[in-house]
Amino acid sequence: MSLIKSISGIRGTIGGRPGQNLTPLDAVQFASAYGTWLQEKFPNRKLKVVIGRDARISGPMIQNIVQNTLSGLGIDVVDLGLSTTPSVEMAVGGLHADGGIILTASHNPKQWNALKLLNEKGEFLSAADGQKLLNIIEKNNFNYADVNNLGQISHKENGYIDEHIAAILNLSEVQVDKIRKAGFNVVIDAINSTGGLAIPKLLDALNVTYDCLFCDVSGNFEHNPEPLEKNLQTIMKYVSETEADLGIVVDPDVDRLAFIDENGRMFGEEYTLAAAADYILSLTPGNTVSNLSSSRILKDVSDRFGVQYFKAKTGEVNVVEKMREVDAVIGGEGNGGVIYPKLHAGRDALLGIALILSYLAESGLSLSELRQTYPAYFMSKNKMTVTENFDLEPVITYFSDKYKEAEIDTQDGLRIDFDDAWVQVRKSNTEPIIRIYAEALSQQKADQLAQNMMREIKEKF
Repeated sequence: MSLIKSISGIRGTIGGRPGQNLTPLDAVQFASAYGTWLQEKFPNRKLKVVIGRDARISGPMIQNIVQNTLSGLGIDVVDLGLSTTPSVEMAVGGLHADGGIILTASHNPKQWNALKLLNEKGEFLSAADGQKLLNIIEKNNFNYADVNNLGQISHKENGYIDEHIAAILNLSEVQVDKIRKAGFNVVIDAINSTGGLAIPKLLDALNVTYDCLFCDVSGNFEHNPEPLEKNLQTIMKYVSETEADLGIVVDPDVDRLAFIDENGRMFGEEYTLAAAADYILSLTPGNTVSNLSSSRILKDVSDRFGVQYFKAKTGEVNVVEKMREVDAVIGGEGNGGVIYPKLHAGRDALLGIALILSYLAESGLSLSELRQTYPAYFMSKNKMTVTENFDLEPVITYFSDKYKEAEIDTQDGLRIDFDDAWVQVRKSNTEPIIRIYAEALSQQKADQLAQNMMREIKEKF
């Protein structure tokens, strides 16, 4: 069991002892700190916060605690109920709120939950703001409202999902008429969470026929919720056997997106962003961004269009900040997270579905044919347990010198780019581990590259 506090929020397993797991007391403390941070940021004004959740079994309990804590601080709350992360992000601006909270542990199993915190733009907190919030928690000095100034709780039906989908369909890049005429037949794996609410609504609006696996929104996840090939054997088999055009897979809060091609094979999470960017760049050339742990396939697509590609530190907030800095038209993360700032500055699986269906309807390609237009890259993802005070700087210095002829990037640990491969080592912000990722043109070479670095770190540090 575990509790992890960081600048991006708090997450942990339900039950157990305060300070060791995500208990009601921990939820109260973190919600109080968030509300206090907002009051310090926007003094002398009546505040409003939107709250939505995925379908986790613990969701109603945590939401009641969090929203009543904010009410106790004198902050008004709009209860969105069951929703998606991108829908809540859009609701902050759409409902003129001062912030938002999403109750989801993303791809973690059902015993986990989390408070993900948004600013007044509907974006995750910056590192500086996250640190301010952690400092408030350390002080544990909260000032609750008197009985005449308690916040009011109101409810909004449909989790702002309808408004979110309407905004997607209103994008000129989404080929609504062509998708409707294409006659797509798809399969959905919504992991029994809120994708089971949102994706059918989107597909109904696009006249797409679908079978929905695991869409009962019960929070009893049918399999490990991370959308990786080893967890998706059921839908892969189903797509192949039913001769569907493709399969759509999301995580519990619907910000990560993976596809299954018509042959029942993984399209590849890393290629979700690349394909979406490929389509957008064909319409609106401009800069692109992904984090340092993502595939170089986005760079290849960017090079094809003669636009600049930029790397960002790991973490959605860092990708968004880099996108804003370089005026990128599209970006995201290699875990299937598509960020299109024309809609909003957050990962959005519903948007990704609409863009990829538009691409397929426009091009006439099948998903497997689209995949063949990109180079085949293979990734190796590894981690090593280290001591709490492990210093990564000597590791960075050693390998930077050893591979000084290669392209070196030290903005997030160390990434070394060779002609046909790269390897990265970075320290986790929440666990005593270091992550070693590598990518190459074969799985063997990627694994070898990562293993060689791990072996040298063990031997020399």
